[in-house]
Amino acid sequence: MPDPAPAPLPANADDRRYRDRPVSFVRRSGRMSEAQERAWSDLAAAYVIDAPRDAAATSILPGSAVDPAAVWGRSAPLVVEIGSGQGHAIVHAASSRPEADFLAIEVFRAGLARTMLDADRAGVRNLRLVEANAPEVLQHLLPEASVSELWVFFPDPWHKKKHTKRRLVTPEFAGIAARALRDGGTLRLATDWEDYALQMREVLGAAEDFDSAFAGEWAPRFEGRTLTAFERKGARVGREIRDLSYRRRSRP
Repeated sequence: MPDPAPAPLPANADDRRYRDRPVSFVRRSGRMSEAQERAWSDLAAAYVIDAPRDAAATSILPGSAVDPAAVWGRSAPLVVEIGSGQGHAIVHAASSRPEADFLAIEVFRAGLARTMLDADRAGVRNLRLVEANAPEVLQHLLPEASVSELWVFFPDPWHKKKHTKRRLVTPEFAGIAARALRDGGTLRLATDWEDYALQMREVLGAAEDFDSAFAGEWAPRFEGRTLTAFERKGARVGREIRDLSYRRRSRP
C-alpha cells in the first residue's frame, strides 16, 4: 500500500507563498509507536487525503481542489476541524453524526495515526484526514462554500508576546474561513487563554462576512465538543474555557 506522505522538502526550497506570514505551528519531529506506524500503513489509504504539495511538506498546491462528494462518496454537510490533535473530538463527533461528513486537519502525523486507529475501532467511515497547513486546505483543497461547520478548538495560544504573531485567528484567517464556509455556515471556536479569546472575539466581530451567533460576552459551550483530557487539564489549573460562534453571512 503506498504511503501518502509528501515528497521530501528540497534542500533549496524557499518559503514562498504561505510563508508571507508565520504559520501557526512548529512541526515537531518524533517517532511514532509501532501501533501508529501500523495504522498509517494499514489505514491511510482509506482515511488520508493525498494532497498535492507545493514547496513544503505541509503545503497544498494551489489549484488542487477536491470534490467532496467524490472523496466521501456522497453529498452531505461537511464539518472541518483545524488542529484535530489526537482526534478525540472529531472521532466522537463523526460517530455521533453519521449523516454528516468530517475532515480533520493536522500537521502531526502521530496524532493523525491515533485518529485513524480510534476511528477504525469505532467503525467510523465518514471521516477523512489531511496532513497540512490548515489555511492552505481552506484556500486550495476545499472548494469555495463547501463547508457547513468549521471548528477551531484550543489552537496554540502562542502566549509569549513575541510569538503572538503566529496565532491562527487573524483578520486574514477570517477571510479564508469565510471563503470555505457556505452561506449560513458556522465557525466555532474555543480556547482556555483569555487574551486569545478576546483577540478571537475582536477579529470575528469586525469581520464583514460573519455575524455573531451568540448573545452576551461568550457563546455557551458547544455541546457537540466532547470533553477531552486537554480541556479537563485546563479547567483543573483554573483556566476558564471560552466558546465563540459565528454565522457566515450570505454572499451578494
